[in-house]
Amino acid sequence: MSIKVAVLGCGSVGSQVVRLLQEQAGDLEARIGTPVELVGVAVRRLDAPREVEVPEGLLTTDAAALVARDDVDVVVEVIGGIEPARSLILAALENGASVVTANKALLAEDGPTVYEAAEKAGRDLYYEAAVAGAIPILRPLRESLAGDRVTRVLGIVNGTTNFILDKMESTGAGFSEALEEAQELGYAEADPTADVEGFDAAAKAAILASLAFHSRVTAADVHREGISEVTAADVQSARDMHSVVKLLAICELRQLSTPEGAEGTEEAVSVRVHPAMIPDTHPLASVRGAYNAVFVESEAAGQLMFYGPGAGGAPTASAVMGDLVTVARNRLAGTRGAGESAYADRAVLPMGDTVTRYHVAIDVDDRAGVLAQVATAFAEHGVSIQTVRQEGRGADAQLVVVSHTATDAQLAATVEHLRGMDIVREVTSVMRVEGGDE
Repeated sequence: MSIKVAVLGCGSVGSQVVRLLQEQAGDLEARIGTPVELVGVAVRRLDAPREVEVPEGLLTTDAAALVARDDVDVVVEVIGGIEPARSLILAALENGASVVTANKALLAEDGPTVYEAAEKAGRDLYYEAAVAGAIPILRPLRESLAGDRVTRVLGIVNGTTNFILDKMESTGAGFSEALEEAQELGYAEADPTADVEGFDAAAKAAILASLAFHSRVTAADVHREGISEVTAADVQSARDMHSVVKLLAICELRQLSTPEGAEGTEEAVSVRVHPAMIPDTHPLASVRGAYNAVFVESEAAGQLMFYGPGAGGAPTASAVMGDLVTVARNRLAGTRGAGESAYADRAVLPMGDTVTRYHVAIDVDDRAGVLAQVATAFAEHGVSIQTVRQEGRGADAQLVVVSHTATDAQLAATVEHLRGMDIVREVTSVMRVEGGDE
């Protein structure tokens, strides 16, 4: 007997999966206990150029017929997007195949539908490659830390934005200049919206939060801000604070206040993606170029960090192949891995209730009493100031304020208040601050 595999998609990732299936056939057989046989590769065009040569007779444009074959044991989906990927995955599961996918968009938008289909079919659904490329982060959350209590996941999960911000930090370049270089080097798409506006990272954050906190979180639940408004001045201001700017995916478990006398505690999930300043001593601050890293905090294990290439055909294919080996072993043994864990069913906090800190740069009139008025504006909204410094004189006078923690709603209201003050010419920069001393 052999494990028969069908691959949907033969782009940068799919072609590398096909290559590894061929080149590592002997090792795969030894690790699984039976041969792995590639029986079909679905593509949109038969004559499109490909990175690897697909054995004759395996290419097909009829993906629906491929997943409907009775002899297919595992379907690998690497075409991406919502449709036709969702319909093909559901059809594969219904027909009795297990599924390995790298489709972050589908899992973040409609994961429950796919999870429920896998549960109903009694088949595996594995998706390590959906988040952070080759970095093994989902399986540790799903399995290795299953007996622990994860309280926070903080990550750089988009290589394009990390490359751009790193270039801005190291060279002093502006956003547009750094983006142009990222496009020239192939790190950014011609249309970089999904990356630079945070959509890609938000989908990954939803998946991370769902696994970490055993609750259903969709991309629509994630507060999202991109990096297109980050300026060279923001990056310099971070440097002055011994910090760096990173686009972070932040997933946190928050304890809600309960009425006096009530028993137990209620918890909610906070999930957000936005640029933030982090101290240059934080492990994530040293993540350079297009690399990804995820920092996990749990009660028993403490602090863990996972680091590596977060994208690319071969790295992502590595994660796909790891899932494929596990699914094939399960298939051979007549078992299946863990399914969706959403028992906690925690609510997702709105961004306004999320606790954070702000860095605010304010162009002000250079006269006596200005600092006191600014401090009063913060106090009126219940926000305590951690540090404040003045830069420049006269027409160039600027205050740079870093707050203590408060709700995002309090901090946002403070900024709006500042913008309406006569002594404030302009609020030139607002950025959240993560890590470090409160």
